[in-house]
Amino acid sequence: MNPNADAYPKRGRVILHIDMNAFYCSVHEAVEPDQYRGKPIAVAGSVELRRGIIVTSSYAARAKGVRTGMQVREGLKLCPELILIQPDFHLYRTFSRRFMEIAGSYTPLLEAMSIDECFLDITGSKQFGTPLEIATDIQEKIKRDLELPCSIGVAPNKLLAKIASDMKKPNGLTVLRLRDVPGILWDKPCDTLYGVGKKTAEKLVRMGIPTIGQLARADEGKLRAEFGVLGSWLRLAAQGKDESPVNPVREASKSIGHTTTLPLDFTEADDIRRVFLNLADQTSRRMRRQGLVSSTISITIRDPNMKTITRACTLGMPTESFDEIYREACRLFEKHWPAGKPVRLLGITLAHLQPKAEAAFQLDLFDYEQQPKKEQLNEAMDRIRDKFGESAILTAGMLGEDPSSLIRNHKVRGTSLQMDHLRPGARPADSEGDE
Repeated sequence: MNPNADAYPKRGRVILHIDMNAFYCSVHEAVEPDQYRGKPIAVAGSVELRRGIIVTSSYAARAKGVRTGMQVREGLKLCPELILIQPDFHLYRTFSRRFMEIAGSYTPLLEAMSIDECFLDITGSKQFGTPLEIATDIQEKIKRDLELPCSIGVAPNKLLAKIASDMKKPNGLTVLRLRDVPGILWDKPCDTLYGVGKKTAEKLVRMGIPTIGQLARADEGKLRAEFGVLGSWLRLAAQGKDESPVNPVREASKSIGHTTTLPLDFTEADDIRRVFLNLADQTSRRMRRQGLVSSTISITIRDPNMKTITRACTLGMPTESFDEIYREACRLFEKHWPAGKPVRLLGITLAHLQPKAEAAFQLDLFDYEQQPKKEQLNEAMDRIRDKFGESAILTAGMLGEDPSSLIRNHKVRGTSLQMDHLRPGARPADSEGDE
């Protein structure tokens, strides 16, 4: 009999949530400790111009009031000695793969939620020790092998594991059991619950439900009347109940998109077309890497006042070609955005994706002759870029000074939610992300 069996529930699960602490900054501290360790540092865009937004900050910087989402100039006022670092997403993805390899060595049931966090179902991992021993081992290995801090939550479900990992940072290890929920959580505001946003919490307050405990005891009928099926989930979550599985299967993307924030307001058609050309190029490239085609193209437009609209069109036939995506994006923009009206952000998203091998193509005589040539051209361009880099083949229209021209630079481009690099068989460059 396994001596660790008594540490596991007879029924139910044991879930870990691993959250890397100040991940981007911690990676830089690990790689260049003499330059960065223990110092107030922040990862931000447009470092040279002292413009842009702080993506994340070290704990030394947070002690001075520097926070994620703050403008760089505001951070420098609070902390004049703040060291600004340009993002290096290639480096972050390398460390992401490595810490998930450590975590995944204890169970195949690993679900990556972002570049720096994951869930583990260790219910069947008794041979590696008790849940606390496994969590401690993972934390110590990540610290020893990667020199990175992480916080780990141990709980009977994903909801409580996520809440537990947030309770002690950095380097925290917290157990949150179902019986602990009333004493630990019920006096907290509703947006403390993982998955409950600010707007939902504000609506609950207006309903006379400001705390998690009141939400746990609320009338389910009233909650469903206000929130639909979400109302039932809210009540169960407040009670600490969550049956969602840890899903290790990385399915094909439901959508693939890029957005780019412009350094100033764009009004000229040529500038806007250049941005869409770069966006179409890289969204289609990511899609082809996964062997997919798209039937729906949508664009995102944001004006200087942060008002955002999205517009979409469904194609008569699925596509993988950047020229078709570019053409449709420009058509949507011209149809739905007045000429000369300033733009501050643009994006392209490809949706209704399906495997190319399963897609039905209805070709007329001209398309029937041209389609194989276009596919061969795409394949040849992709092979050249795989070997020599994303900038090996560019059209003149892609060149410019705005951030869309940097989309192919995978070192400085990416987001925590883009996880192409964790897909089976992914190459080092398979991780371009949105901004």
